[in-house]
Amino acid sequence: MTLTRKNVWDLGSTWADPILWYARGVAAMKARALAEPTSWRFYAAIHGFHKGLWTAAGYLKAGEAMPTSANHKRYWLQCQHGSWYFLPWHRGYLLAFEQNVRAAIVALKGPAEWTLPYWNYFKPHQNKLPPAFATPDWPDGKGNNPLYVPQRYGPQNDGDVYVDLVDVNLKAMADPDFTGVASGAGPGFGGVDTGFEHNGGTHGGIETQPHDWVHGLVGGGDQDHPGLMSDPRTAALDPIFWLHHANIDRLWDVWTRNPPTDEDPKAPKWLKGPASVGERAFSLPKPNGDVWNYTPEDMVDDNKLGYAYDDVSPAVPADSHRRRMQRLGAPAPAVGLKPGAPVVSGKNVELVGASPRGVELKGSEATTVVTLDTSVRKKVTASLSAVAKAAAPAPDRVFLNLENVTGFADATAFKVYVGVPTGADPAQHADKLAGSIALFGVASASEPDGDHGGKGLTFVLEITDVVDTLHLQNALDVDKLDVRLVPLRPVHEKAQIKIGRISIFRQGN
Repeated sequence: MTLTRKNVWDLGSTWADPILWYARGVAAMKARALAEPTSWRFYAAIHGFHKGLWTAAGYLKAGEAMPTSANHKRYWLQCQHGSWYFLPWHRGYLLAFEQNVRAAIVALKGPAEWTLPYWNYFKPHQNKLPPAFATPDWPDGKGNNPLYVPQRYGPQNDGDVYVDLVDVNLKAMADPDFTGVASGAGPGFGGVDTGFEHNGGTHGGIETQPHDWVHGLVGGGDQDHPGLMSDPRTAALDPIFWLHHANIDRLWDVWTRNPPTDEDPKAPKWLKGPASVGERAFSLPKPNGDVWNYTPEDMVDDNKLGYAYDDVSPAVPADSHRRRMQRLGAPAPAVGLKPGAPVVSGKNVELVGASPRGVELKGSEATTVVTLDTSVRKKVTASLSAVAKAAAPAPDRVFLNLENVTGFADATAFKVYVGVPTGADPAQHADKLAGSIALFGVASASEPDGDHGGKGLTFVLEITDVVDTLHLQNALDVDKLDVRLVPLRPVHEKAQIKIGRISIFRQGN
């Protein structure tokens, strides 16, 4: 039997049965002790745990019994971020969580066919936090609604929680590759080739947008009062976490059904997971007490897993490459390529330029200059100019990297502009917007005793459209490009947000 996950906003009412039963199931899991593998907090700690943050938020009491060392080692601190395992690990995490909630619901005489809703914040008028999550009361007006948490501060830190679609996008859905490269070019739709990565350095396309941004916008807060959703070490304590990740999982399903050119990886290392190379297995507790070990290969086909989504329609136009070729002046035979089968640029990656020093982000703006290598820049220009020739190879794709980003405020979010004229207002130059970054996971990645020695995170933005625009404006024949970082909210110096280097790479033939 295949169960269908549905959009929370399309269930008919604020407290439609699937939402009400979700609340009851959450309440049952919250009533269990932390050390119980099917408890709410145990499942949250599988994603991430931080004693100080949990204590400050009221989720950990002094002297409380912790899990056995065996359960801690097997299950906790397991989420995959900055990794090509990001999507399959979270799919398994959702499945096991859904089964545990369903078991709690059945024990309460609820429906055995209950499924986890998803929150599609991209649909018109559905970007607000679903109302059942925004009130401390149950439908009867009594308090202790388990879907409500006070540590959701929203984009402006005023408690109004919504996903601002000006800042969140679906550009990753047009990425032709699932697996990216870690050398400065495209990180791919699903991320870069890694081993087991609890706090990986380079976030993949769908992880950067919309995943990271939605976490930051919903959680909000600052370095002193972070929202639960803003930090991966507390995010799964918030019941909305699961609806957000169900939507990310749905988008993977959409991409797989409508891939620009690629499909999910076929490499044995991806299919068999990190346990196949001697690293940690993906392991989760089932409601009956069993241990479930799974691999990415097990997660590829959601229909075989017993569930489906009610909406898997394409999220972006399938002819993005066609439109780019037409814009660059390609002749009719090249423009007429079949939608859904674009020509993909080669895997050759070269550094075009880099900032001479790092950048500290504080206040309302930070600026730097990326000095360009003339010979490599001319390769980019030549590839764009050659589009007018019928037999020309695909033009370069261009990527901006923010390398070794460190700091202690995961809710920090900012826009990145490239090539805005000196003295101009970046907001008036939307064609120069490279993209948006949310620093989900930066605090843990900045800890010197962490897995990566405090090197922080690296974010990659495709700036191909921006470079195309500069080329068409005859403004690419320059020795340097200005880069501006504009935070969503002013950044306090206590956040200590620093970027080791800003670089630009070409990926082409």
